[in-house]
Amino acid sequence: MLTLSLPSTARSADRYAQPLKVVALGDSLVYGFGDPEGGGWVERLRRQWMAASDGGHVLYNLGIRGDRTFQVRERLGQEFRYRGELRNRVPDLIILSVGINDSARLGRSDGRSFTDFDDFQGEINNLLDEAKQMCPVLFVGLVPVDETRMPFLDCFYFNHIDQFRYKEATKSACAVRQIPYLDIFDLWMSRGESWWRSRLSSDGLHPNVEGYRSLWEDVTNWHPIAQIDRDYERDWSSAPVFS
Repeated sequence: MLTLSLPSTARSADRYAQPLKVVALGDSLVYGFGDPEGGGWVERLRRQWMAASDGGHVLYNLGIRGDRTFQVRERLGQEFRYRGELRNRVPDLIILSVGINDSARLGRSDGRSFTDFDDFQGEINNLLDEAKQMCPVLFVGLVPVDETRMPFLDCFYFNHIDQFRYKEATKSACAVRQIPYLDIFDLWMSRGESWWRSRLSSDGLHPNVEGYRSLWEDVTNWHPIAQIDRDYERDWSSAPVFS
């Protein structure tokens, strides 16, 4: 199991367990499209951390609908630098989730790939390399689509075979770089067709409210995220009490 190595928190007599500054970058799965109730898994995680009794981690949602990997890479090094606590500094942690749009077929089910597979491999490698140079990185994988509801927007055809291929390339690239990868595709597929179909919106591509709730639960129960919360709580519990 890969573990997340975060920078040690600076400590002094009055400074313990400073909240992490985290950004989530990606496509509509990060943005939360399809969840008018909770705003998506990133927003649910942001609210969870914000509600922490001691003031939880700061999380910025930098998801943009329709983004492909090269577009996330293009905005990786600049977009977060003007946001609050991250102004003129790098985050403590980057969470990435992208790749589904790259895997689409254009115009018909056997049309050309939106992003050529070889090009995608180069882009995902570049994205991971650049992100890891900044700070520790986590990667949350894509959800399975409902092939029977394609095409999306009368143009994009998504299918499980291509999803699996692009997902495995991403997973392998993460493994080489020791970046923890949460394989949502395999996890959801293992729960049965009726389970994952019930968690997709009518467009067959985006999770619905229940889907994002399940995705949030999968992320918060994932060892690297759970480890962050446990370490933060432990550091606070060991901090001295001043009168």
